[in-house]
Amino acid sequence: MYTVYNLYFFKSRVCEGNDTALGVHLPLSHKKTMKLFAKKSLGQHFLNSPRAVETIVSVAGIKRGDIVLEIGPGTGILTRALLDQGAKVVAVEKDHRAWAMLGVIFNSELREGKLQLLEGDILDPGLDPPKGPYMIVANIPYYITGMILEKFLEYDPRPQKMVILVQKEVAKRIIARDKKESILSVSVKVFGKPKILASVSRGSFIPIPRVDSAILVIENISDKLLAEKNLTSQAFFNILKAGFTHKRKYAIRNLEIVIPAPKLNQIWLDLGLNPKIRAEDISVTQWLQITSLVT
Repeated sequence: MYTVYNLYFFKSRVCEGNDTALGVHLPLSHKKTMKLFAKKSLGQHFLNSPRAVETIVSVAGIKRGDIVLEIGPGTGILTRALLDQGAKVVAVEKDHRAWAMLGVIFNSELREGKLQLLEGDILDPGLDPPKGPYMIVANIPYYITGMILEKFLEYDPRPQKMVILVQKEVAKRIIARDKKESILSVSVKVFGKPKILASVSRGSFIPIPRVDSAILVIENISDKLLAEKNLTSQAFFNILKAGFTHKRKYAIRNLEIVIPAPKLNQIWLDLGLNPKIRAEDISVTQWLQITSLVT
């Protein structure tokens, strides 16, 4: 259930917690500073780097009137930059303390209809993405990166673009910089084109995480590759997940749990695949071909 911010609700306990706090200056009319403590249970690491924010917004290429979904706005540093670019922002915040504080900070933007501030979990099936074309621009919690990618890439309505801050090692896995694919990398590439635009040091966050981050951009998001072969995402992922069941085994042996061996041997012959090829060495195009020959 999502709660739209009540413009007249300003009272909130914003100093709970036992971790590093980030002071947030309120508009002059409030004459005070609120402190928001990061909650480890929510995986909170508040972005605190103007340079990183500037890079994210620049990469997003926002035009006035663009609809942007921001996941976990936290202290609002990125929200402010998005609004300053002329975006219409829909921000979803799970932390009630942050949600209430943001309602104070962006009171005028809420009144003017430039910002919609929702309290709730972005992974809640009841959340309806913004109507019309939209993009996602966000500093997302590391621990739900995979779930966010699955929700917004695999199902309609998909965003046109995603510009997200993720763990640097995860970003490298997604683009397969080492030329070794994974379920994660193939799952992203079948729906869009990912690339790393910049690294963001761990010192750019409060509290400081143990790892560095990266700005990951996913463009041209659609289910076109699946549709061209008349494949459902369910059929594709059933084959893909089976192929990666045992990383060190040959892919053809892994797939025997879902496809009869004689048929697999014929598919490998038709596609000219090495019988000793492992799942990590099979391209997105080849996974699509394998699935289309099975179904």
